Order: sequence, then structure tokens, then C-alpha cells
Amino acid sequence: MSEAQKFRAWLGMIGPALFVFVFSVEGLLRPGYDWLSMYISALSLGPRGWIQITNFIVFGLLLLDFTHGVMLEFHQIRSARAGYYILAILAVLYLLSGPFVMDPTGIPTNQSTVHGLLHGIFGGLVFLLMPICMFLFLKPFKEHPGWRSYRVWTLIAAVFDAVAVIVFTVASKLPSLQPSFEDWFGLIQRIALVPFMIWVFTFALQLRKRSQMR
Repeated sequence: MSEAQKFRAWLGMIGPALFVFVFSVEGLLRPGYDWLSMYISALSLGPRGWIQITNFIVFGLLLLDFTHGVMLEFHQIRSARAGYYILAILAVLYLLSGPFVMDPTGIPTNQSTVHGLLHGIFGGLVFLLMPICMFLFLKPFKEHPGWRSYRVWTLIAAVFDAVAVIVFTVASKLPSLQPSFEDWFGLIQRIALVPFMIWVFTFALQLRKRSQMR
């Protein structure tokens, strides 16, 4: 494995760790922000919004570069193509979620901005594609001799994340359930997001370990 490939593995580890660290610390330090009830994207609003905007952009760029490393690792496994294409799409969606800032929660539909609508679309696609991406890598992990041991962990993470995403989507989108969960939207969103971040980190860590054995 080339030095460039090793570097991409490091980026795959740094990206999710940095992303979660930044929104967690900023969520605790931001005056008036309640991380239990408020979405991560709400950190993009206000005078300090540039911090989370930058966080989205940096993570998107790092994930995109890591995806290139994944493509090189699995270039001989045809079944991996769908997985790393979705991973690349996720990277772009995270990147775009930075400049296209969400509208403040509770804003009337007829007052929604274009960037707010786009952010909502990007966010919806992100949560849909995260578990799908993990499921798509199950077959290539089985076919690649060096990655078979990583398949079980990926299956566990994918199932947990899929359930969490379904719960988050139902709780936040159904009007009849929103009042019961509105105080916990931030927590539920994080439970749906963090497993994917852990999976990406461990994916990159495994890639790094394989590079040391060559």
C-alpha cells in the first residue's frame, strides 16, 4: 500500500472522530443550545454557526478522500462498487450540508428558504443512505479474504443504525408523535448518526492495519 493510501486511511479515522468531537463540544458550550432536543444542524445557525458549517465541509472532504482509498482497496471486487459510490455520495451530501444551512426549527413552510429546503433534502438522504451503505459492504467484505472478519461488526452496526434511523424518522416526521419526542429529537438524531461515524472510523482503522501487514 502506498503512502498516499495510508494517508487516506488516516483521513478516514480523523474525519468522523473530529466531526463528532466538534458538534459534541460545540453543543455543550453554545449558549441556549440544548443538545437533547435540538438537531446538530441547528449549530450552523447564529454568530458561531461557521463552526458547524466548517465541520460539515471538512468531514465531507475527508470522507471523500477516504472513499478513494476504499475504491483502491476493493478495486478487484465488483460487488464493492455500489458501496463506495454511496459512500462518495454521502461525502458530497455532508459537504453540501455546510453552506446550505437549515432554517430555524418551527419556521412556517411558506417562509422556508431554498437553502433550508435543500438542507432538509440532503439530511434526509444522509440518514437514508448511511445504513444502506453499511449493508452494501457486507458482500464485498465476504468476498475479500482480508476483510471477512469485519463483516459481523458491519452487520451489527448496519442493523442498529437502520433501526435508529427508522425511529428518528418516524418520531420527527409524524405529527401525532412529534409532541411526545420533541424534547429528545437531538438525542435520537445522534443515536442514529454516531453508529455510522464509528463504523467509518473502524473501517479506516482496519484499512490502516492492513497497510502495516503489507
